[in-house]
Amino acid sequence: PFDSNHLKVLIDDKTQVTYRKREESLPAIVSELKVMVEAHCGNYLVFCPSYGYLERLHKAFSTAFPDIRTIIQESPMSEKQRRAFLESFEENPQEPLIGFAVLGGIFSEGIDLKGTRLSGCAIISVGLPMINDETDELRRYFDEKNSDGFQYAYQLPGLNNVFQAAGRVIRGERDVGVVLLIDARFAEHRYAQFYPQFWSSLEYVNGKEQLRNSLDNFWNIHG
Repeated sequence: PFDSNHLKVLIDDKTQVTYRKREESLPAIVSELKVMVEAHCGNYLVFCPSYGYLERLHKAFSTAFPDIRTIIQESPMSEKQRRAFLESFEENPQEPLIGFAVLGGIFSEGIDLKGTRLSGCAIISVGLPMINDETDELRRYFDEKNSDGFQYAYQLPGLNNVFQAAGRVIRGERDVGVVLLIDARFAEHRYAQFYPQFWSSLEYVNGKEQLRNSLDNFWNIHG
């Protein structure tokens, strides 16, 4: 229902965000988020795979760039706190704002930040659900049916969370924005085969300089 050229999807296909690599990749992710907000002054959402990682990334970013305004999703949040979080995303911001939130949480679906209230989002990790007995039982069920149990139990639910979060960026015909996907796994065919057709502007970026050039080119056209 909108011009697909209004959305720029960028994939960092080099940064490893598996559980064992998350601490190691923090500095690179912090740098990429800085590039994203430098390219265009706006409001942004950063979706993290867990509350623990959310807190670590927020602390790392705030320590590195204390002059950039940030807000963070807390657990739990009252209705008043949720409303205050969303009201922070004002129209035509004069300084950048980054809201840190949990992928698959209350701010990654069902919210409308139209127009200039949201210029983009970064999604860190492919959103795999936590391992638990119920999900593992689901995987075993599909494996026994000669299907890909991992795909049905873990991959597709996680990817659905990614699509929901990315969908926050374009909420109307005139909206313009960027989606930055950070995880090397996003470049794998098992994920790329499910990307929607309107991600026609999808581009893989390697490093913050290539990211900066791609964002500059996009915002020079749409800024």
